[in-house]
Amino acid sequence: MCGIVGYIGKKEAMPIILDGLKRLEYRGYDSAGVVVLDKTASLIKVKGRVQDLSDKLSKDKISGSYGIGHTRWATHGEPSEINAHPHFDCKKEIFVVHNGIIENYISLKEKLIQKGHKFISETDTEVIPHLIEEFFKGNLEEAVRLALREMVGAYAIAVVSLKDPDKIVFAKKSSPLIVGLGQDENFIASDAPAIIGNTKKVIYLEDNEMGVITANDFKVIDLENNKIEKEISTLEWSLEEAEKRGYPHFMFKEIMEEAEAVRNALRGRVIPEEGAVKFGGLEHIEGKLREIERITVIGMGTAYLAGHVGKYILEEYTEMPVSLENASEFRYKKSVIERNSAVIAVSQSGETADTLFAVKEAKRQGALTLGIINVVGSSIARTVDAGIYNHAGPEIGVASTKAFISQLTVFALLSVYLGRQRGMSSVMGKKIIEELNDIPKKIENLLKQSDQIKELAKKYYKHEDFFYLGRKYNYPIALEGALKLKEISYIHAEGYQAGEMKHGPIAMIDENFPCVCIVPKDSVYEKNFSGIQEIKARKGKVVAITTEGNDELNNIADDIIFIPETLEMLTPLLSIIPLQLFAYHVAVLRGNDVDKPRNLAKSVTVE
Repeated sequence: MCGIVGYIGKKEAMPIILDGLKRLEYRGYDSAGVVVLDKTASLIKVKGRVQDLSDKLSKDKISGSYGIGHTRWATHGEPSEINAHPHFDCKKEIFVVHNGIIENYISLKEKLIQKGHKFISETDTEVIPHLIEEFFKGNLEEAVRLALREMVGAYAIAVVSLKDPDKIVFAKKSSPLIVGLGQDENFIASDAPAIIGNTKKVIYLEDNEMGVITANDFKVIDLENNKIEKEISTLEWSLEEAEKRGYPHFMFKEIMEEAEAVRNALRGRVIPEEGAVKFGGLEHIEGKLREIERITVIGMGTAYLAGHVGKYILEEYTEMPVSLENASEFRYKKSVIERNSAVIAVSQSGETADTLFAVKEAKRQGALTLGIINVVGSSIARTVDAGIYNHAGPEIGVASTKAFISQLTVFALLSVYLGRQRGMSSVMGKKIIEELNDIPKKIENLLKQSDQIKELAKKYYKHEDFFYLGRKYNYPIALEGALKLKEISYIHAEGYQAGEMKHGPIAMIDENFPCVCIVPKDSVYEKNFSGIQEIKARKGKVVAITTEGNDELNNIADDIIFIPETLEMLTPLLSIIPLQLFAYHVAVLRGNDVDKPRNLAKSVTVE
C-alpha cells in the first residue's frame, strides 16, 4: 500500500529517491521519510506529503550516493513523524523501510525489550531494525536473513547500514518489490513508476526471496542462503505514459483514455470474420478450458464489481454457472471448489493481497486459475495458471476508471472465447465483436459530455446522500457509480438493485436524497421505469442514464444523461462513464484531492 524507493550508484541519491517517491504518491499515504548514507546517515521524516519532505530537505545540503525512502499508509500507529519510515535500531546505524504487516511483532518486541532494546514508535516495523541489530555480526544481508526467519507476516523491505556500507539489502513476502538495473547504478522500488525514468530493466522478486544490490552488481538468494538465478525483464510502460499530459488530474486523464483502453484490450484478440476471440495467454490451457463446467470470479473493490458484470456476461453467453466471491471472504470461509472448476482473479495492480491469497487457496484446492491483470510481471500474474493482460497502461489515480473499463472489455471477449467453445454460433460471436469494435467511438462521443456533466455536478455537489439504482448488467454499475462518489467526494452513496427499493430503502427517499437511475432501453427497462415513478411519488430527485432517442423520461426525471445504443451486455461499458465523470466533477467542486483521496491506497497489499 505504501511506496518504497532505494538507490545506489555514483549520483546523488536524494533527488532520485524523492522523484521516485513522488511517482508513487498515487498509492495513498500519510507520511514520508528518507535516509541517505555517506560517512554518516542523514534521516529526514515528516507527517504529510512528499512535498513537505522536499521543503524540509531544502534547508540542508544532504549528500550521499545511496539511500532508501518511503511513503507510509498508517496501519499500526497514527500518522506522525515518529511513526514514519525509515525506522532504525538502538545505535541508529541500521535503517529499514517496510511495506506489509509483521503479525508477530508484539511477541518479538517483548523479547527485544527484555534484551535491552528501546522502542520509540507505535509501529510493527520498528521491530525489524532491532531484530537485525540483534543478529548483526558485520554482514548486513546475513543479519537480515536471520531476522526474516523470525518474522511472521507480509513484508517488502529495504535495509541499509553504516556498519556494512555501500549496499542495500532487500526482501519480499506477500508485498510487491522489484529491482531495477542500470549502468553503474541500481534501484529498489515497490512499483515500476518509481524507476521508469531511470531504467526499464527489472527483476521481479518472488515470495521468500531476498538479496543485495551495490552500484555495480546484484544477487538474489532464498532464506536458506541458496543463490537464485533471476530473469531480467523489460518494463513496457514509458515515463510519458505516467505523466498528466496537461490534464488537471490523473483521474480525469485516465477517464479520457478509456476509448483507447478498450481498443488496447481488443487489439490482436478478435477474429471478426470467424466471430472468434484468441488469447495468447490462454493457448497452453485451451484444452483444460474446454473441460471446465463452473467458474468462480474473485476480486476486491472496483475489480470485484467488474467481476460482477463479468458473472452476468459469462452466465448468459457460456451457459455455465458462475459465482462471484469477495476475495477476502473466499480465502477464509469454506469455499467449495468442484471438479472442472476455474477461478478468475481480477486485479488492476496484480498485487492485491486478499486476491493473491485467494488465488493461492484456489490452486491448493485444485482449481484452474486465471487472471485478468493490468500489470505485467505482478504477483498475481505470476501465480495464476494463465492470464489475460488488460494493456490499459499505468493507472495512477487511486479511484480506478480505465482499468475497470478494460476489465469489462476482457470479460466480454472471454464470453465469446468460452462461448464459442460451447456452442455459441459464429453469427452471435460476430455480432458481439462488431459491437465491441464500435464501443471506442461511442465512448469518445460520451466523453464529449464532460462539460454538461460538470454543470449537473454543480446542481448536486452539496447533497450528502445518494442512491444509485440499476438492474441486471447495470446493477454492478450502480454499485460502482456509488463507490466512485464515495471514494473521491466522501459523500454517502449506496448502490442498490432497483427492484429492492420498495423492500426497505425507499423509506429514505425525500427531496434531499437524489437517485441516480441507470435505465437504458433494455430487457428490464419497463421495470426500471416503474421504479422511477415510485421515487418521484415520494418527491425524490432523479438523475436518469438512458439510451439516446428515449424521450419517455423527459417529463419524469429531473435530469437525463444519454448514452449510445449498444448490445445489452455491453451497456456497462457506456453507462459507467457519465457516473465516473459525475463523481470526478463533484469531488473537484468540493475541493478534494481527486487523485489521492483520504484513507485510500491504490494497491492494497495488506489484508
